[in-house]
Amino acid sequence: MTEPSTTGGRTAGERRLQAVLVDMDGTLIESEHLWGESEAELVAELGGVWTEEDHERNVGNAAEPVGRYIIGLTGVDLTPRQVADRLYEKFRAKLEDGAELRPGAKQLVSMVADAGIPVSLVTSTERALISAAIGGIGLESFDDSVAGDEVGANKPDPDPYLIAARRLGVDPRRCVAFEDSVVGVASAASAGCATVAVPNHVEIAPREGVVFRESLVGVDLEWLESLVADR
Repeated sequence: MTEPSTTGGRTAGERRLQAVLVDMDGTLIESEHLWGESEAELVAELGGVWTEEDHERNVGNAAEPVGRYIIGLTGVDLTPRQVADRLYEKFRAKLEDGAELRPGAKQLVSMVADAGIPVSLVTSTERALISAAIGGIGLESFDDSVAGDEVGANKPDPDPYLIAARRLGVDPRRCVAFEDSVVGVASAASAGCATVAVPNHVEIAPREGVVFRESLVGVDLEWLESLVADR
């Protein structure tokens, strides 16, 4: 008979932590610069200029909201979906060499999975691009994944994290979520998750229930457990 796994003196059945939910772009993979380059190239083709400020305003957003922003910026006669599709084509081409992993990303996912704690990818990126984007870790490393085109309302709405928790059969208040953007943090925190902000390209204002880290390096199970200890 196999002995129950333990973490910090607790068996898996005694853990308060029920799942870890992780954003992809900018959190697990260093892809925001690829999005920025793709956006700038597309806007230039449409006769406009894409600034760093424009990019920062759209970090973490789904493709169609970015498409609407680009239409407003350029006045081009296209639908948000058409702009999003062209943006995705450019981003997909930049993924051919793979996306660089953020420091500690693979170790975090492996540690959680090895401990028998469910881990789900929760991203605004649409399903068609996820496997290529997360290739450095492997989509098979996750118990589940929620894509931007599989939710009724995308980040900053809490829907993506509520869906992720529901599909895993867990309480969102006993999940730890990792995010790097303003919209992502708002989504996870509004869903009730214990939220860890790891700012990358944009500044994130303090918010109740949100803990800040400089990187994913050094995250351990005892610390994750502490975030949900009183929930």
